[in-house]
Formats: sequence, structure tokens, C-alpha cells
Amino acid sequence: MKYISKFCWLFVGVLFIFSGLIKINDPVGTAIKLEEYFEVFATDISPVFKSFEPYALFLSVFLSAAEIVLGVALLVRWRLKIILGALLLMIVFFTFLTFYSAYFNKVTDCGCFGDAIKLTPWESFTKDVVLLAMILVLVFTQHYLKPFMRPASGAVITIITAAISIMVGWYAYEHLPYIDFRAYKVGNDIPRLMQPLAPLRYKYIMAKGGQQQEFETYPTDTTYTFKEMVAINPEDGPKITDFNVWNDEGDFTQEVLTGKKLLIIVQRVDKAETGNFDKIKKLVKAAEKQGIAPIVVTNSSGQEFEVFRHEMNLAVPYYYGDGTVLKTIIRSNPGILLLQDGVVKGKWHNNDTPDIEEVASLIDNR
Repeated sequence: MKYISKFCWLFVGVLFIFSGLIKINDPVGTAIKLEEYFEVFATDISPVFKSFEPYALFLSVFLSAAEIVLGVALLVRWRLKIILGALLLMIVFFTFLTFYSAYFNKVTDCGCFGDAIKLTPWESFTKDVVLLAMILVLVFTQHYLKPFMRPASGAVITIITAAISIMVGWYAYEHLPYIDFRAYKVGNDIPRLMQPLAPLRYKYIMAKGGQQQEFETYPTDTTYTFKEMVAINPEDGPKITDFNVWNDEGDFTQEVLTGKKLLIIVQRVDKAETGNFDKIKKLVKAAEKQGIAPIVVTNSSGQEFEVFRHEMNLAVPYYYGDGTVLKTIIRSNPGILLLQDGVVKGKWHNNDTPDIEEVASLIDNR
């Protein structure tokens, strides 16, 4: 039992640190996932959950840092009884969330490991059940985990970990994630990722006599009832399926993905940070002189954006995009994306608005 206890100690500690680091790398993405949960719970359980939405970012950083801190504290065996109690409460909470998501099919991606590792709801629930079992093992076998440092040293390590974790999360919020796991990261070719890697193959789920059967070709037997069509090789499907840009005149997606484009992404004008718009406007004017076409993509209505662009004195053509897609593209409102024939050459938080020399240096003029 001693070795099982030590294995669980190491596994749980490392996994909590890893999970927290992945989430705190992208606190805005984690906050978006929390907002999804709050919206579902507000509808299904109580409207009071709606009041948590304004605090999603704070909770994102706090919970991510808490995972890291608890993982480190467990590994250094500081205040083991208290730490195991906190871990038990946290994993019970996460297990409830993932079970609710899986059973009711409400939030199809729990965000347990951010965008780095995608888990289905039932995979997430299974992972949490395994962790719950391991933490219970640790609760009942903690006498095998003797402290190997003074309590004061463990406290210092834990406090330093908490401070660094919060600073790391806040910096990622004020700039961009340290590591970009999304399909729109620098270097990716958006048009190519909108195409399947290989032809998709499907199987047909049919029912007959209360039993379901799978067919690779649609059965000619008319006594079967069609249930659903499922891809056999979904991993070969397009990595980007929802990128679309339009205005009142029609679809402009292909135009945006052709030539040199500087996209100013304003997800919603009512939540846009306006402090850096002077730098953005300066960049826009300089980009035009370099033959880089600046455009705005927004999820706000035309009426809202017309008011906003006049307030900001932003004389740039604007188009519309899906709000979720715009949040996926860049964790900044506004954010800046440089495209050349659909390839992402650069992306910047508005706090890091580049000068034209930096932008021009990323363009391939061959």
C-alpha cells in the first residue's frame, strides 16, 4: 500500500500542476469556458449563476493558480491533511461538472486541459473519477507520506508558487497566451486547415427491431430506420470549420484570405479596450502605405459599429464574423492579426500593438 500511496501522491501532484499550467496559459479561454457553465447552470439550476459571469476572469486565474498551488503543496507534503481536504473538495466539484456535462450533453468540452488536449465529456468524467479515487487513497494512506522538509520551507515554496502563478496568469491576460494551441496560431495556413486532410468516410447507424447496427454503405433493406451518420475518420476532417467573414453585400471570406491583410478584430464594441486605439490607427495608416489592406472584423451590429468607428475615428472597411470564432482567433478585444494569402504571419494583443517595421518584416515579398 505504501508504494500505491506514493504513486498516487506523485501522479495527482503532477497532474494538478499540469492542468493548472495549461489553464493559466490562457486565462481568457478558461474564463470563456466558465461562462459556458454559468449560462447552463443559470438555465437548468438557478438564475443566480448568471451573477457569476462578470467574475469569470477572476475565477479563471484563481482556480488555475489553485490547481498549481495545491499540486506543488502536495508534492512538497506541506500541511498534507489540509491540502488533501482541499484537493478532495476541488475534485468533487470538477467531477460534478464533468458528470453534468456528459450526462446532459451541455458543455461538450470541459476545458480540463484548455485547448492543448481535447477530451469528450465522458472522458473528462472518467479522468475525474480516477483522480477522485486516487485522492481518497491519499486521504486514507497519508501516514505513508512523511514530511521531508520543515513546515516553514514548505510554506515559503507554496506562497512563492501562488505569487508566480497569479503573475503568470495576469501577464497572459494582458498580452496573449504563452503557447497558442489553437488552429489560428502564427504559421498556420487557414485555407489549408479548412480542407480535410483526407476524404471523410462515414458509417450509418440504423435501427431494426429495437436493435442498432452499423453499416459502411447505406442498406438497401427498407425495414431499417436511419438514426445517424458518423464519421469513421473524424481526425482527418477540417481543423477549421467555422471561419467566415461577410457584410451586407455577401461573403468576403475568400477575399480576406487572399493577399496581405491586417485584421483588426473587435469582438464586441461595448467591451473593447480603447486605450491603444491611437497606436492601432497609426499602424493602419502605415500598413496602407505598405500595400497591406487593413480591415475590421466584428461581431457587433452595423449600427453599433458605425457609432464606435466614428468615436474612434477609425476609417477602415469592416466586416462581420462569428463571436465565438473571433474569441478563438485572438484573446484580445481589439486584437491584431496579420495574414498573407491566409497564412497567419503575426498576431498581437492591443497592449503590444506593433510598429509597421515589425509587421512589414513578417511579410514574404518573394
